[in-house]
Amino acid sequence: MEIRLKTLAPLWTGGVDQTCDRLHETGLIGSLRWWYEALVRGLGGYACDPTSEDRCPDKDGKHCVACELFGCTGWARKFRLAVLDEKENPIQTQIQANQTILLRFIPLRPVAEQEWCLLDMTVRWIAEYGALGGKTVFKPTDEVARQNAIHHQDIGLIEYVRDNHPCTKTLATLTSYITLPKWRSGPHRYKDSQGKIHDYSWASLQNFWCVKGRYLARQNANASTFNRVVGRNESKNQAQRLAVDNHTNRWLAGSQQESKKVFSFKQPARTFGFVNPDLINFDNMKARLRGVWQNLDDQEFLTGEQILKALGASGGGQQ
Repeated sequence: MEIRLKTLAPLWTGGVDQTCDRLHETGLIGSLRWWYEALVRGLGGYACDPTSEDRCPDKDGKHCVACELFGCTGWARKFRLAVLDEKENPIQTQIQANQTILLRFIPLRPVAEQEWCLLDMTVRWIAEYGALGGKTVFKPTDEVARQNAIHHQDIGLIEYVRDNHPCTKTLATLTSYITLPKWRSGPHRYKDSQGKIHDYSWASLQNFWCVKGRYLARQNANASTFNRVVGRNESKNQAQRLAVDNHTNRWLAGSQQESKKVFSFKQPARTFGFVNPDLINFDNMKARLRGVWQNLDDQEFLTGEQILKALGASGGGQQ
């Protein structure tokens, strides 16, 4: 399968000393896998956290449907990824904005048609509503003197151009595939060896939201619409502190060990994130956004369910 993309911002794929010295295919694969897992969960399937103690295989030797494609201990990834330029030459340097790139997925073992469909839907989801690669946690700024600072740049925005392997499977067929009894199943939470509970069920298309055409940013030293939405103090010298210390703000704002759950980009403007039904639902999230965008219309706030229907209608799994 080949998917042609246009980059709207640079892609960060990893490197030495926090610099993106060249293209690292593994960085792209890791990002694709994260979104693929969230899609699987959103369709009602199980996808493990491959970075955790609860990763596949389980005690019975079974692995999840995401590990089936991307690999796990004792089960190699089923494809090799080649990243090519518009002349189909391998790209070795960091990918910059306004480049045409070709993602060529080369099968190493048989890949099910449903897996190709899910992978294509994943890339469509990222292109239309999310971001690809690392450093997507950078935040925009409206401060003129700081707009070119690396930590205020947009990273990871792409445009889906076309693929050579259109999906012919229905969403119902894809759902049936990812819930087959042969795959590992279970809750998306576990207790680690230290007794701490980890819950990653929020990382699902069903909990995803997106607003296009709007962004959150820092306006000046004392005002930040981004911080206001995630519950952090707006003052720059107090920005790592929560405005109100509660579970919801801690979850949204994240920490050095855990990602924030709201992401925003300036050019083109796009803001997306996740809710957690145990802490904050879509209506709560919309209320926070309306605290900075007073004229936000309900139709602008797209939920995962709406996005799934759009992805299906656009070719990534027919309705």
